[in-house]
Amino acid sequence: MSKIFALSEAASIAIHSMVLISRNAEGINAVKIAEFTGFSKNHIAKVLQRLVKSDLLKSVRGPSGGFTMKRDPKDLTLLDIYQAIEGPIELTDCPLAYEICNFDRCLMGNVINKLTSEFRKFLQDQTLSAYLN
Repeated sequence: MSKIFALSEAASIAIHSMVLISRNAEGINAVKIAEFTGFSKNHIAKVLQRLVKSDLLKSVRGPSGGFTMKRDPKDLTLLDIYQAIEGPIELTDCPLAYEICNFDRCLMGNVINKLTSEFRKFLQDQTLSAYLN
């Protein structure tokens, strides 16, 4: 079955992991996140390192190490996390990125642009702290 919208596994790992890390003040490692989420430990580790490089997390190596938050969850949106993994969300006039279209109007009715705008707004309006209860 076809999906109109699909969130990448990396973006999903990032968002879910950030919630778990925010809930654990002393830190949590990739193995524990993998046990909780069912994602691959190796993929989680790669995603978390990208979040460290994006200055969203701190990493401590060693047996008692793990990941902790670098920013306050109240000041961090799901958009911040998503874009740290996927890059900026681009709004384009054409879903196929054509500069010139042979039709006088978009055959998709600009629905892709509208959905992208709504998705971006949703992520922007959601702070990480909203998921910590």
